[in-house]
Amino acid sequence: MAERFSQKNLRVRPSSDEDKIVTNAKKHFEKTLVEISGELVGSVAALEHPTKNLKLNYGEIFLRDNVPVMIYLITQKRYDIVKKFLKVCLELQSTNYQTRGVFPTSFVEEKGKLIGDYGQRSIGRITSADASLWWPILCWFYVNKSGDHSFGKSQSVQRGIQLLLDLVLHPTFEGIPVLFVPDCSFMIDRPMDVWGAPLEVEVLLHGCLKSCINLMELSREDHVSRLLDQRLILTSQWVEDLRSFLLKHYWVTSQTMQILRRRPTEQYGDDQHFNEFNVQPQVVPSWLQDWLENGGGYLIGNIRTGRPDFRFYSLGNSLACMFGVLPSEEQRALFRLVLHNRQHLMAQMPMRICHPHMDVEEWQNKTGSDPKNWPWSYHNGGHWPSLLWYFGASVLLHQKKFPTEDVILMEEMRSLIEESYWCQLNQLPKQEWAEYFDGPTGTWVGQQSRTYQTWTIVGFLLMHHFLREDNNDLDMFNL
Repeated sequence: MAERFSQKNLRVRPSSDEDKIVTNAKKHFEKTLVEISGELVGSVAALEHPTKNLKLNYGEIFLRDNVPVMIYLITQKRYDIVKKFLKVCLELQSTNYQTRGVFPTSFVEEKGKLIGDYGQRSIGRITSADASLWWPILCWFYVNKSGDHSFGKSQSVQRGIQLLLDLVLHPTFEGIPVLFVPDCSFMIDRPMDVWGAPLEVEVLLHGCLKSCINLMELSREDHVSRLLDQRLILTSQWVEDLRSFLLKHYWVTSQTMQILRRRPTEQYGDDQHFNEFNVQPQVVPSWLQDWLENGGGYLIGNIRTGRPDFRFYSLGNSLACMFGVLPSEEQRALFRLVLHNRQHLMAQMPMRICHPHMDVEEWQNKTGSDPKNWPWSYHNGGHWPSLLWYFGASVLLHQKKFPTEDVILMEEMRSLIEESYWCQLNQLPKQEWAEYFDGPTGTWVGQQSRTYQTWTIVGFLLMHHFLREDNNDLDMFNL
């Protein structure tokens, strides 16, 4: 089982075919790119569609799946494709009453017409929050790296930003600075009991708002607008409040858990700031003490009244480092935690999407017996190669920004990323660039895993780029 697995027992040998594998991966990537109206606009989710199952939607262009695609294209200075992708998404931004301001989850061209999906074709019929939050981030990456400030200042971009901000910066019945979403509204797009304020969405919101501020300030250079100034003030304040909220309520260490376990409960009136969400000490899971060890820390998955989600979500924590939600000291605490729990998170196919998995009874109750999210599979503790580059980039970026801080720890982290890269280099081509892997250590190809998955391929290429080609491109993540 996972507890007995040790990374030290893995013999990760460098592959003499590294250059050949990278070249082949680039060829596969080129095949994923599709044209709309004669111009390349993005990548399909997987290369197999539609030959095996016409019902599957892996031949569509998903905004979520194209995040690493667009970032990779930016590193290759193929700005024309990125700009076209951003424009198409902007054209498809919803104007309907219920979804006004939402960017499409995916789109496809049928009979010469672009058709966007705003959740009406998903399994849970849920609008993807992450697709909308990613668009301003990608837009800022493109504008900043390409120098195409005129696109960032354009009326269409500025209008799109305002529509999105109207959607996310709105009064709610809760007085906290987070975005509330239903289950299935981000990368974990099947029922996993992640409704409320899941970490990934809130960190993306932070990155989205900072990117919107950067884009609005570009527009401000050319003309004075009272309304724009007010929106900038409001958005900037929201960013500060959101970051403070996440650090206060989501960040846990051994020390903070000591406080949580001894906090008073059943508080009312002005004294409730000691335990704002009425979290009982009994909800602290038994595995947490060993998981945290002494010097480790991480952002929990969700905060809900009386029901915090203590599961570790890899993508949310990685993005928190990349977008500067976590201060440098907290980032290193997170790295120590990953080192301490590498047998769970990295294992034989880095990296695991969340820990721990939900076992049979919990799986039945919280997923509705979802056959794809069986224990140790897919979103329920599965291993996703596409996640490694996010975490790897956060480590390399930290090392670049703080070269003299805890050198020994960061060298260990560098070695871990290097080792994980070689794991993927040796395994992914043999497993036909599978979407995800199953089992406690990610040994088996996922039961319903698609092969030649685009973000598996491009995630590997990004990791190779940052490790071998140009780590200066990491600077684009400094929002």
